[in-house]
Amino acid sequence: MMAVSSSCKDVSSNNKMQMDNGKYVRYTPEQVEALERLYHDCPKPSSMRRQQLIRECPILSNIEPKQIKVWFQNRRCREKQRKEASRLQAVNRKLTAMNKLLMEENDRLQKQVSQLVYENTFFRQQTQNATLATTDTSCESVVTSGQHHLTPQHPPRDASPAGLLSIADETLTEFLSKATGTAVEWVQMPGMKPGPDSIGIVAISHGCTGVAARACGLVGLDPTRVAEILKDRPSWYRDCRSVDVVNVLPTGSSGTIELLYMQLYAPTTLAPARDFWLLRYTSVLEDGSLVVCERSLNNTQNGPSMPQASHFVRAEMLPSGYLIRPCEGGGSIIHIVDHMDLEPWSVPEVLRPLYESSTLLAQKTTMAALRHLRQISQEVSQPNVTGWGRRPAALRALSQRLSKGFNEALNGFTDEGWSMLESDGIDDVTVHVNSSPSKMMGVPLSYANGFPSMSNAVLCAKASMLLQDVPPAILLRFLREHRSEWADSSIDAYSAAAVKAGPCSLPVPRAGNFGGQVILPLAHTIEHEEFLEVIKLENMGPYRNDMIMPSDIFLLQLCSGVDENAIGTSAELVFAPIDASFSDDAPIIPSGFRIIPLDSGKDASSPNRTLDLASALEVGTTGNKASGDYSAPSGSTKSVITIAFQFAFEIHLQENIATMARQYVRSIISSVQRVALALSPTRFGSQAGLRPPPGTPEAHTLARWISQSYRCYLGVELLKNEGSESTLKSLWHHSDALMCCSLKALPVFTFANQAGLDMLETTLVALQDITLEKIFDDNGRKTLCSEFPQIMQQGFMCLQGGICLSSMGRPVSYERAVAWKVLNEEENAHCICFMFINWSFV
Repeated sequence: MMAVSSSCKDVSSNNKMQMDNGKYVRYTPEQVEALERLYHDCPKPSSMRRQQLIRECPILSNIEPKQIKVWFQNRRCREKQRKEASRLQAVNRKLTAMNKLLMEENDRLQKQVSQLVYENTFFRQQTQNATLATTDTSCESVVTSGQHHLTPQHPPRDASPAGLLSIADETLTEFLSKATGTAVEWVQMPGMKPGPDSIGIVAISHGCTGVAARACGLVGLDPTRVAEILKDRPSWYRDCRSVDVVNVLPTGSSGTIELLYMQLYAPTTLAPARDFWLLRYTSVLEDGSLVVCERSLNNTQNGPSMPQASHFVRAEMLPSGYLIRPCEGGGSIIHIVDHMDLEPWSVPEVLRPLYESSTLLAQKTTMAALRHLRQISQEVSQPNVTGWGRRPAALRALSQRLSKGFNEALNGFTDEGWSMLESDGIDDVTVHVNSSPSKMMGVPLSYANGFPSMSNAVLCAKASMLLQDVPPAILLRFLREHRSEWADSSIDAYSAAAVKAGPCSLPVPRAGNFGGQVILPLAHTIEHEEFLEVIKLENMGPYRNDMIMPSDIFLLQLCSGVDENAIGTSAELVFAPIDASFSDDAPIIPSGFRIIPLDSGKDASSPNRTLDLASALEVGTTGNKASGDYSAPSGSTKSVITIAFQFAFEIHLQENIATMARQYVRSIISSVQRVALALSPTRFGSQAGLRPPPGTPEAHTLARWISQSYRCYLGVELLKNEGSESTLKSLWHHSDALMCCSLKALPVFTFANQAGLDMLETTLVALQDITLEKIFDDNGRKTLCSEFPQIMQQGFMCLQGGICLSSMGRPVSYERAVAWKVLNEEENAHCICFMFINWSFV
């Protein structure tokens, strides 16, 4: 035996035992097997558990507990090194692939520069020739000039099998010229930065027909699997209602031509839905790349055609598709091009930006495809069970059901059984009824307990309206976090009772008894842009005797678009009452909100600037920038909000339910308008560029108390340059998360700086709904309860690093934390301030 130093880098130490004299003794295979079994069950056993292991395994009786502790330390270290090495290898592969993409992009840009130089020279010569030439003002010349701008009418294309093959070849060539060439002038998507953690390289078109977007990225799936997923467009594109394969034609080069009919949902009640008659061509290039390209067949003859459906506008897809290349080391490099003409003439002028924005197309279609592929790849590489014992694929299916149900109700297609009711004389709210909801939901309206539902119809009340000067993400977060500001608890109770067996009475809209809102996160996408969660509305007391009321109400809720920094992103809050059993075959009847920005430019207002009508601690308009720029955004922003609420009911109650639904949706519209007005930056003044109040006197006073108390108890300065700028401003831009909580039996947060709001993923308005214990796990709460008296007696307390939770349910790690008592002018305790140092999302 050799004397060597102990190190977790010594891989062979797996079969060795360290003695007190610095020697190693080899473990027997049986001993290693016993230790490995325990390691997989419990990687970090306690001292008691290690002693129990020695008692239960006689083969370990000659090993001291201290030596077993060292073995587990080395085993955890090797596991950590293995995971880190695997992660670094994955990052290296991704960087290599991204480097290849960037080199290809650089080549394309160089070709584009050369083309522009050539065109510039040509136009310069033409201008010089035109200057020298004599101007011809004859009638013939004028007529000819006018005819030059007329759109040429192309003859119908041949749609026979031979003609379709010719169209497919042209589509392939045009698509490749967009994906890797210069057929379209591409500009980088605003706000997108390439890097190892980015979704990919995303670009939008500039100056071409229609709207177009392009993306390049790396996914950990083989090309065949990628093509299979992308062809199933309804599974990842939420706006896609259906894709029907009408005909399939094999080609001589092992390719396939498919004729497709596709329908897209309308995003709002103010516009009709779109449909497409498409050719899709799948082939393999000489270099082994897989190509799936598509285009519209709008002007053909001698072949199959698809008549335009009622209530749909026939849109055009210009050559688009997917170029999928196998990547060295596994995975695929994918190029996506989406190019459409969505016929904006068919919608009101105020909505045309929705159909003329390449940014919106990139967000909703191109980037959605990449995100879905990355999500599938992550699930394949890291299979696990998440919220409520369901796997990610099952939760994704729930999200799809919520989104599809909301879109179906919003569009109200007759082929799904919807019919419109007559107006009550005011056209602000439209009401549709579906007397065959089983067809719409895809499941019978009955339940696993064997009892049929008494509800045999579904009613949907919906409306859309224009909003001014309120960012969609901020409004959505308010609606999510402050349900009591707009929802009627009696309606929530009725909707919950309607998905249970047994009769339920007509609700009377009024202030209800359901007060507590608990958010139970189920899952979120890897980009953290979509959340699936269960909302538990706790029963605060007795209710009406003539209604079957659940003790608690559960809502399945889908929230997306909460990132204020994303460009052109729509925000959605869709929810549906569910039974506590949460069975997979239960019907889902979704309701909710959709807010779509109508301006392509980025809103300059703060992500966390909200109005707290009850608090005097408003800092004013703030942002993530440390520069302290408080200027208001120039110009105004517009968005359209669509509201749709569904109610299951017994058919003989249709008239009463319709009256109630109209009344309820109108009350929600009033609440939304009131909240939007409060959140609008125009409340600070009508002129763009005015500086809002930098903070109330109370806010400045609290900031001074926080700084002075920290200096008093810890003996050091909290703010380094306090004299050069206001204490409040320095505190607000402090790099660590600072947050104050009240001195109550159940402490709630009353103030936080910018880093604190970012850490909790909340706003100043919603902050006061978050209790202190809510952000800690069980161990954190126990530590806090045991150490809280120390803060009150000693004045401060230092906490070791750990894990806490944001308001979205995301785990947040911090290196250490400090808590201290904040004293007022009379040296009485005003609140407790927490500072979380070096925090980051896990």
